[in-house]
This record gives sequence, C-alpha cells and structure tokens, in this order.
Amino acid sequence: MAAAHTISSGEPRVEYTQRLTARRAASATQEARHRTLGYIRIGIFLAAGGMALLAYDQDAFSWWWLLVPMVAVIWLGDRLRGIEDARRRAIRGVAFYERALARLDGRWAGHGASGGRFLDEHHLYARDLDVFGEGSLFQLLSNARTGIGEEVLAAWLTAPATPDVVKERQQAAVELAPRLDLREDMAALGEELLTGIHGEELMAWGEAEPVLTPSPFRIVAGFLSVLGTLAGCALVVYIVSAAGFYDLARPVLISLQVYFWLTAVVLGAVLWRFRKRTAAVIGDLEDSAKDLGLLAEVVRRLEAEQFQSPRLAELRAALDVEGQPPSQRIARLNVLTDMADSRHNQLMGIIGPLLLWDVHLAYAIEQWRPASGPALRRWLTAVADMEALSSIAGYHYEHPEYVFPEFTAESPSIEGEALGHPLLGEHEAVTNDLRIRGDLHLLIVSGSNMSGKSTMLRTLGINTVLAQAGAPVRARRLRLSPLAIGASIRTQDSLQEGTSRFYAEITRLHEIMEKAAGSPPVLFLIDEFLHGTNSHDRRIGAEAIVRGLLDRGAIGLVTTHDLALAHIAENLGPRGANVHFEDHLENGRMRFDYTMRPGIVQKSNAIELMRSVGLDV
Repeated sequence: MAAAHTISSGEPRVEYTQRLTARRAASATQEARHRTLGYIRIGIFLAAGGMALLAYDQDAFSWWWLLVPMVAVIWLGDRLRGIEDARRRAIRGVAFYERALARLDGRWAGHGASGGRFLDEHHLYARDLDVFGEGSLFQLLSNARTGIGEEVLAAWLTAPATPDVVKERQQAAVELAPRLDLREDMAALGEELLTGIHGEELMAWGEAEPVLTPSPFRIVAGFLSVLGTLAGCALVVYIVSAAGFYDLARPVLISLQVYFWLTAVVLGAVLWRFRKRTAAVIGDLEDSAKDLGLLAEVVRRLEAEQFQSPRLAELRAALDVEGQPPSQRIARLNVLTDMADSRHNQLMGIIGPLLLWDVHLAYAIEQWRPASGPALRRWLTAVADMEALSSIAGYHYEHPEYVFPEFTAESPSIEGEALGHPLLGEHEAVTNDLRIRGDLHLLIVSGSNMSGKSTMLRTLGINTVLAQAGAPVRARRLRLSPLAIGASIRTQDSLQEGTSRFYAEITRLHEIMEKAAGSPPVLFLIDEFLHGTNSHDRRIGAEAIVRGLLDRGAIGLVTTHDLALAHIAENLGPRGANVHFEDHLENGRMRFDYTMRPGIVQKSNAIELMRSVGLDV
C-alpha cells in the first residue's frame, strides 16, 4: 500500500478556503461567458432577421446565406449548454466547500441530509445516540449524494462491522482523504441524484427474468416498420394532393389510401398482439430507472481512478467488465429510458405506431437487460460503498487529530483516553478517560442533573458507533473489542402504542437483555435507571437487571442521581465500580466541570438550588 498522506490540523481549512475561492471565481467566469455569448446569439438572431428582410424586399443576396447565422446559432447553443454545465459544476463545488467549512466552524447542524428516514424507533441505540435527525451524526458525516449511498452509510452506523471490515474501511478512508478532486466530483455529479435513482428497484429490475425473449419476429418487425414508414409517406402525399398542391390521378390516390389502411391494419394487429408485454417492459423501466445519465457520469469518474487499499481496489474491480465499460452501458440504458419518455410526446403518438416504436423499444430493453442487468447490483453497490467511504474519508480529512480505534481480542473491553463527543463544538466538549476491562464490567455514574452523566453515555456510545463503522473517533486513544450497543437514554412514553415511559423503559431493557444473550458482547448504556418507579422497587430491579446483563457477558455504564443505586457496585465486587460528576453552587448558579472522578458523588446542591430560585424549602 502506498504511503499515507499525513494531514496537518490546519490543512483542511486552508485547502477548503482556496478551493472555495477558485470555484466562486470559476462560477463568475462561466456566468460572464454565458451572458456574453447570450448577447452575441441575440445579435445573430437580429442580424438574420435583417438579412431575411433584405433578401425578401431587395433581393440583395441568396436565401442560402441565411444558413450562416443558422449554423452560428446552433453552434452557440451547444457552447452555451457546455458553459451552463460548467457553471453548475462550479456552483455545486461552491456548495461542497461551503458545507465543509461550515462543519469545521461547527455550523453544520440543520444543513444537509439528516437521515431522518432511517430512524427506527425500536433500534437499540439510533435515537438515544443521535445517529439520525437534525444535528445528528449522519448529518455531520454524510457527503453521499445518491439514495443508495445514504442507505449504505446508514447501515454502517446502525450495525457494527467486524474488525477486519473496519480495518479495510480505515485504510480506504486514509487513501481517499487527500483525494479532494475525486470527493468533490462525486458530490457534484451526484447532487441531482438524491431523488432520482431508486437503487433497489433498479437492481431488482436488472435481475428479473425478461418478458420478451430473442425472436426472429424482430427482423419481421423491422420490415414492417419500413412498410409503416412508406404508409406514412403515402398518407402525406394523399393529404397534399387532396389539398390541391399536386394533381394526382384518382387511381393513384385510391392506391395510396388502400396501401395506408392495409398497412395500418397489419401494424395495429401487431401492436395489439404485443401490447401487454411491451407495456410491461417499458413501464417497469420507467418506474425503476431515473437520471441514469448522471449515474453514468459518476461511474465514469470512478472508472478513471486506480486505488491501492484493498477495499477501494475491490470496488474499482467491480466496475471492470468485458466489452463496454459500465458507464457506457448505463448511458445506453439512459438512452432507452429517454426513448421510453418520448412516447408521451404528441408527435411520437402519431408516428410511433407506424414505426412499431414500442415493439422495437421493448426488444432493445430486453436485449440490454440479460447482458448488463445482473451487473447493476454490483455497479450500484460499488457507487454506494464509495460514497459512504468518501463520507468517512472527509471526516478523517477534516479532523486529523481524531484517531482510528484499535481492536483487541480481550473481550469484552473498552478503553478510551480523552474521549469527547463528536457532535459538540471544539470549545464545548470536555474529554474524559474511561476503562472497562478485565474483571471490571460496570461503571455506575452518579451526580446531579446536567452534570454530564448522560453526555458521558452518549460520548462513549457514539464513539463506539464511529469506531465500528470504520471512522475515526474523537479521542486521543480508543481500544475496544467488538461490541453490540444497547442504550436506554431517551426512552419515552408513546400515545400511539399506549405505553408509559416506565413500560417503554423496561421493554427496552428486556430487548437489551435479549441482545446480551447473543454475540458480540453488549455495551449497555442506561440513563437514570428505572426512575419511573419507587426507590425500593428501583433498587431491587436495577440490581437484578445489572446482574443479569453482567452474567451474560455484557459491559456498560449506568447513571443515577439516586445514591441508593450507587451502592449496587459494592455488591458486585471487582465487577463494578462507582464514578461521579460534581457540581457546585456559585453566586446562585450551578457550575459544572464535566470531569468524571472515581467514587460516589459526596454532595448534593438540590436544596441550595431550589432556595436560589426563591422556593421556600
């Protein structure tokens, strides 16, 4: 593998700023060129009008001279389209680097895809750890511009990968991180694909059995189309003659009329015979394939790259096929899709039946599908995985001080140094060390509300999600074994499901307990354990649940401001320990340092705080 590019902490901002300035300048330049050529085109139109007037009134020159401005207008139209495409790419580049700088400045929340469509209320940690939604981990990470790319990234954030897969993703992210041109191009080319490509539908269509099989009738259909074309010409001649422009003999007119109707009957019979199959073939393609031209551009961009890391090399190899490359094959399918769309044009509605347009189109589609359709899944998966890896690479590039985690065979265990929450700003996050390994499997975290207990759970959980997705973590060091995460932090009641908060919490705890019976071991994160019941039942229930989890090989953290629960650790021997967060009252305001310390919290400021706001207690 090639030597990795080392990224300095200041490089991302400098590089992004320079590229943003260049893209803005390119956009302005292309806009000026577009405006200039637009004025020239208008001038040519006016000149052509003057030439036509002189040719008509004064016979100053031949009408053939009008071909000159006509050719110029057509050429300028093509140039204007090219300039507009370049301007759009520059604008998308501006948006790409503006979003990147916003992430560096901590202004990213609320911008970009939130991934809210992936939020499953019954997932064991997605809501609790802010994986999806506004201001979520997904919104911070995602640079994916296709729906299938977003789906892959969402899957990586909701299901831990094995250490071998994580290592491959880490290597890929390191190689992709400095390739800003590639990451920008993928985002720019895919900008308009967010709602266009229906990945699973398109892959299923490519793998489906063909409706029309190769048949000698296709040759007959070609001959009939020639006859249909001649019939159309016969109809035009008949109409022109009937209008008095030409004087054709009556027998000739009758022959033209008879030929047209006989051919129309034959073509109509063929269309009727094939109507259900052609409608199925063309309709399925129209439902499944959208914006394939843009997808072809994304694939073409990837075809131009060569990679060293195993995962990227594997994805690139998935695009290698005999004959035409995937980009050209997808472009061909896009042409067929455009031809299918043309059927809705009024002119094609008239001449299409004479050409047996639907029959030929259906045969062309079915010729494409068995040859290239089964490979669509491989190609689309490669694009989707590349987008997900590009998102992780961008995160690595923008945070060179974050580290890739190490995985250990000592299971279960997790050790973190200077762990910080990745969704908090640079000056907001307070880092803490944490160690759960060997005989120690449980930390009970005590402290008052707002002291940092819940944030500590989310910090550990979200960094574990990042680690097992293949991304760097916000820490000086993180070493862990493979872990499944189960969290009960934001458990709420549900009017729709008719459940109270307490019932929802114990249901979640039951799900975590069931998960702990499997593999890998569970990292459980439980906030304010059973606070919806009385203290007696809470202590008995909490200790029983904790013992059940530990007996199943799970490790984790439990927070509480009920000091009675803190004594559970004493009953667990070396398997449990207490840690706490402190606070103090200063000038009537609660102050926190958000630093985790060993032992049980020794003081409470609740009474003082109530008195500070005027309550008579």
